[in-house]
Amino acid sequence: MRFQQNARPRTDTPAHLFAIGQTVRMKSRIGLVQKTAELFQIKSKLPVKDGSPQYRIRSDEETYERVTTEDNLEVADNPSA
Repeated sequence: MRFQQNARPRTDTPAHLFAIGQTVRMKSRIGLVQKTAELFQIKSKLPVKDGSPQYRIRSDEETYERVTTEDNLEVADNPSA
């Protein structure tokens, strides 16, 4: 095992706030077309990127999954709406 000189001290990685299966909404719609789905379900938790936990999300209205950071997600208040 080697140690790096002048290495930065380890900082704890942020905890994921959303649970797998939870319904969320994307905060930023920049770059998304008007017909893009509003509600997404958390499919998996991914590693932290630039200090923000990442998630794989999917909408029932789309045939593919998206990857986004936690700071771009919010809880969907009324998922049945």
